[in-house]
Amino acid sequence: MASEEELFASVDALLEEEPQLPPPAERARLRESAGITQARLAVALKTSTQSVKNWENGRSEPKPPRLDAYQRLLKGWAAKHSAHGVPAVPAPAPQPTRAPVPAAFAGPADPEAPVPAEATAAPTAAPTAPAGPERSPVRPASARPARKRVNPNIAAAPYQYGPLAVLDGNGRAYGVEGIILDCPATTVPELVEWTLQESRLGAAKLHRNGKDSDPLIVLTAAAAVKLGLPERLEGREERRSLRLPEDHPVVKQITKAKWQLTRRGFGPWPRIYRKAQGRERQCVQLAILSWDALDARSWPGVADMKPADIARALGIYAQRVITPRGSTAVSGLELMTALRPPTRAVQDRETGNWVSGHNPGSLGTEPVDPAPPEATPEHPVVVNSGWTGGFLNEESYQWVRPVDLLSDEESLLPFAVGLDLNTAFLAAAARLVVGLSGPEHFTGPKFNPKIPGSWLVDLSHISLDPLLPSPFTPDGTRPTGPAWYQTHTLAYAQELGHDVHPIDAYLRRETGAYLDPWHDRLKTAYVDTLADLGVTKDLSDTEFLAAMERHKQTDPALAAVLAAVKATVKGGIGKLRERPQGKDYRDGERWPALERPTWRPDIRAAVISKSRVNMHRKLSNMVKLTGLYPLAVLSDCVVYPSPGDSPLSFLPYAASGKPQPGGFRLGPTPGLAKIEGVQSMLWAVDLMEKGLNPARHIKGGDTVLDEGE
Repeated sequence: MASEEELFASVDALLEEEPQLPPPAERARLRESAGITQARLAVALKTSTQSVKNWENGRSEPKPPRLDAYQRLLKGWAAKHSAHGVPAVPAPAPQPTRAPVPAAFAGPADPEAPVPAEATAAPTAAPTAPAGPERSPVRPASARPARKRVNPNIAAAPYQYGPLAVLDGNGRAYGVEGIILDCPATTVPELVEWTLQESRLGAAKLHRNGKDSDPLIVLTAAAAVKLGLPERLEGREERRSLRLPEDHPVVKQITKAKWQLTRRGFGPWPRIYRKAQGRERQCVQLAILSWDALDARSWPGVADMKPADIARALGIYAQRVITPRGSTAVSGLELMTALRPPTRAVQDRETGNWVSGHNPGSLGTEPVDPAPPEATPEHPVVVNSGWTGGFLNEESYQWVRPVDLLSDEESLLPFAVGLDLNTAFLAAAARLVVGLSGPEHFTGPKFNPKIPGSWLVDLSHISLDPLLPSPFTPDGTRPTGPAWYQTHTLAYAQELGHDVHPIDAYLRRETGAYLDPWHDRLKTAYVDTLADLGVTKDLSDTEFLAAMERHKQTDPALAAVLAAVKATVKGGIGKLRERPQGKDYRDGERWPALERPTWRPDIRAAVISKSRVNMHRKLSNMVKLTGLYPLAVLSDCVVYPSPGDSPLSFLPYAASGKPQPGGFRLGPTPGLAKIEGVQSMLWAVDLMEKGLNPARHIKGGDTVLDEGE
C-alpha cells in the first residue's frame, strides 16, 4: 500500500504539470458564448489573431505564461457558460437593449434628448476592464438629464472607450458610438494625466510588431480656452510658426509637470509624452480645432460639426485607417510605418535574449540618402557633390492637346465630359515592387523591368500618336534626349515594342512590395465608406452615376471621411518627398524630413510613374475601342469630347451591355472612373485657346478661371 509521502509526491507532480486546456472546439464555444472575437482575445493575450485561430482548431497550443492566462480565462468563461447554455452563476439583471450599430459608427442622437426609462439603466461594464481609480470617467446618469448611450465595450482592453474623444468647454469628452466621458481637467497636464490614467482611450496596434496608437483628444475652441490656450494663434510669430512660443504659460506648465513636446512644439497637433517606461508608452496626441487642425480640404465641414459628430467622423477614420496623428498626409505616412514596423523581436544567438532587430520588408530605422538624380536640387547629396547630371521627372500628367489638332467633328460635339479615376495613386500602389535598400551605381547596365531604380536612357527616337500625350513626360511632350526614368516608365516603353538601352543607372538590390498592406487597408476604407454612402459594387453604371451624384448629401460625416481617405492617399505619397520649409532654409542643409526612413523620393516616383503609365494605357485603349482622343489630362482626370452630357455617351460597351476591358470603366473601386464634371465643348475650346487646362476647371466651371493654371 502506498505511503502518504508517495501519494503527496504523485499529487505534487500532477500540480507541476502544465495546465490542461479544454478541447479546441470547447475553447471556441466558450469564447463565442462570451461574445468575444478572436481579434479581441488576441489583443488581450498579446498575440496574433492567427495564433488564436490555431488554438481553436487544434493546430497549436499556447506556451507559458500565455498558457496560464488562457486557461484562467477559459475557466472563468466555463463558470458562466455551461455546455447546455445555462449560466453557472446567477443571471445578471436585465440590461438595456442595444440598437444595432453599423460598421461606420451610428451617428449619436442629441446628447441632451431624453430617452425611454428602460434605456437609462447603467450600461454593462466591459468585463476585461482593468481596475482603475475609484472615480469612473463615465458621467453618472444623475449628473444631468439621461442620455442615449450604448454599452462602452467597443474595443479590446485597455481601450474600452475607443481611440479618441472630442472635449467641449463643459468637461464632456465625446467618444465614438455615443459615449460621453467626464473630464475634470482644467490644465493641459491634467488632461494628459486623465487621458492616460482614466479615459481608457487608445487603439490596438495594426501589426504584431508595431505599437498601439496613442489616444487622441480633440479640443473644441471652448475647451482650448478653458485649458489656458488661445482660441486662435494671434501673434505674428505664432501665425508664422503655427505654434506657441516656448515661454507661453501652457508650455511652461507642461515642462514643469515633466512632460515633453516633440520638435514640432505646441501647434495644431501637439504630441505630449514622457519617455516610455518598459513597454508602456506615455503619450497623448492633441488636436486643436480652432487652430485649423482639420484642414477643410481634407475634412470638409467637420470642424463646424457638433462634438459628437466630430467624434463619429474621426472615429470611423480611426477604425478604418488609423487614429489621426496630424494632417491626412502625416497620417498616410504614419500608416505606412504602422503596417510595416521597422523592427521586430529577434533572439540573440549568443545570449538567448530577445532584442530589437530589423523587420524584413520594412524600411528599417535609419534614413537612406537617395541617388543624386532621385533627390531634389537643394538636397545635400546634390549640393555637396556638385551633381549636374539631371533629375528624375516622374510626375503626374499636366497636358492639353493643341487646339489646332482638334478635328471639325470633335469641335461640333456639344459636350466636354471629365472622368476622374478613383484614388489613382492607390491603384498604382497595388503589388508595386519598390527598393528597400540604398541605391547602387551601375554604368551601362542591361535593363531589367523587375529591378526598381532610376535609369538614364534616351527615348527621343520613339514616335507615338501626336493626339495623345507622351507616356514618358509629365507635360506629354516627346523626349528630346537622354533623361532619367523610373523602371515602370521604361518597362512600358518595352511593352510598346521599343528597345531600351540604359546609359547609367542607380538600382536597389533589396526589394519588396512595401506599400501592399497600406494599399489594402486604404482600399478597404475607401470602398466601405462609399458603400455606407450607398455607392456599392453591384450597381449598374446608370445607378452608379446617380448614387455618386447624391452621395455627399447622404451623410456629411461619412462624406468627410471619404474625402479624408482620398487625401490620406495623395498626402501620404507626397510626404515621401517632403521639401524643406521656412524662409531661413539654405540649399545643402539637411531638413527634418530627411531624418525619416520614409523620406523616399524613389518610392514616390515609382507610384507616380506607374499611375501615369496606367493612364496612358487606358487612353490608348480608348482610341482602339472608340476612336476618341482626349482634350486634356490633369493627374487622374481626363476630359473627352462627347455627344451627350454623360460618360455613358462615349464609354465602350460590348453588345451584352458590359464594359469593354482595357478602357475607362465606371465603378467605386480604386482605378475605376467616376464623373468629374460636364461643360459645353465651346467652354473647353475657349480654355484651351487661352492656354488653360479644362481638366483643372471642369468641376467648377467659369468660377475658377481667374486663378489660371
